[in-house]
Amino acid sequence: MASKLWEKNVTATAEIEHFTVGRDREFDLFLAESDVLGSMAHTTMLETIGLIKAEELQALLAEMRNILADIRAGRFEIEEGVEDVHSQVELLLTRRLGDVGKKIHSGRSRNDQVLLDLKLWTRRQLREVVALVSQLFTELQAQSERYKDVLMPGYTHLQVAMPSSFGLWFGAYAESLTDDILFLQAAYRMVDRNPLGSAAGYGSSFPLDREMTTRLLGFESMAYNVVYAQMGRGKMERNVAFALASVAGTLSKLAFDACMFSSQNFAFLKLPDDCTTGSSIMPHKKNPDVFELTRAKCNKLQGLPTQLTLITNNLPSGYFRDLQITKEVFLPAFEELKDCLRMAIYIIERVRVNEHILDDPRYDLMFSVEEVNRLAANGMPFRDAYRKVGLDIEAGRFEPVKQIHHTHAGSIGNLCNAEVKVLMDRLLTDFHFERAEEAEKKLTNEI
Repeated sequence: MASKLWEKNVTATAEIEHFTVGRDREFDLFLAESDVLGSMAHTTMLETIGLIKAEELQALLAEMRNILADIRAGRFEIEEGVEDVHSQVELLLTRRLGDVGKKIHSGRSRNDQVLLDLKLWTRRQLREVVALVSQLFTELQAQSERYKDVLMPGYTHLQVAMPSSFGLWFGAYAESLTDDILFLQAAYRMVDRNPLGSAAGYGSSFPLDREMTTRLLGFESMAYNVVYAQMGRGKMERNVAFALASVAGTLSKLAFDACMFSSQNFAFLKLPDDCTTGSSIMPHKKNPDVFELTRAKCNKLQGLPTQLTLITNNLPSGYFRDLQITKEVFLPAFEELKDCLRMAIYIIERVRVNEHILDDPRYDLMFSVEEVNRLAANGMPFRDAYRKVGLDIEAGRFEPVKQIHHTHAGSIGNLCNAEVKVLMDRLLTDFHFERAEEAEKKLTNEI
């Protein structure tokens, strides 16, 4: 069994080790690539302050690139008895390079290592989430334009209320995603600050060049105060979780609408056949399972900030082992949300709408407000017009006029999709993903 980085002459029992390590080795595999990138930057910096010789640096970087290749090829594993990804990387370097491999931990703690790993990994995950949100936005806007002239009922209290359109319905979810992008942008900016060099939370007596590692890793800035850098553990995950939950909230509502509108009682939408499932005894069934699962998964994701709050709540400053448990709920959340986004993109691109909904007379009364407004526009006081139309409805005399002429901004006849796209494009360009991508490629000699 490999010894722990922290062990001296006392060895934990198997039961204690099992409890304290928990699922850390499993979830640390998520962070392996980020751990190597962070070690490459830290080691490069150590050479500039004289703690590693130039030839040692080159040997270390070469071996770390080999480890990185193994990680990307799926060959990397955390061996039995090795506590975490940091220990495994250092163990591999020591096996291959001898005592030189032991030098990479100078000026560093596993506390700032895991902080850095989480930030690098989360930064990359947020890039992928933003890309998928952008794709879904594009599909929603395309369908909004495609069906902009097709009317549908709008509802309040789940009662037929006023005329809406599929242009409005698809476009509403597109614009909702712009608010979600704002949350993601705030989360990304908080993630994009370098904690490396904070060590165990109180800095180091070595003259660490934190500006250098910030630049090498493509961070926007560093987390300056070393105590606050450690206080950011848990807070970072919680704030990012709020952003993920915002996207999940939009998806959950979209999924609910799609399930309801595709049922026979509504028949507004037809989902792709390959996104539905049948029944074991009812041959006619086409169940919207993909959107039902999306709704459930996204509702679960909306509980993620609360989970993280409960795990990290009431901790004083400094590091505590409680924070290890945040990985178990935080790391898997990204893939779950990305899966939901991919499914939503697939379905929205292929969904078809019923263009003859209003042929059904059950929707005639939703044009009552249009008639009230027509009378008021012709000079009748609004309250008198309202009363007249109400009495006509009760007497069975109401005849709907189904031609809609809304032109004000954001309405049926003026969706403002172009303006919403400008807003989204501006938000997307403010992320500056290219800085991080370029820095990581330079560090690994990919450019």
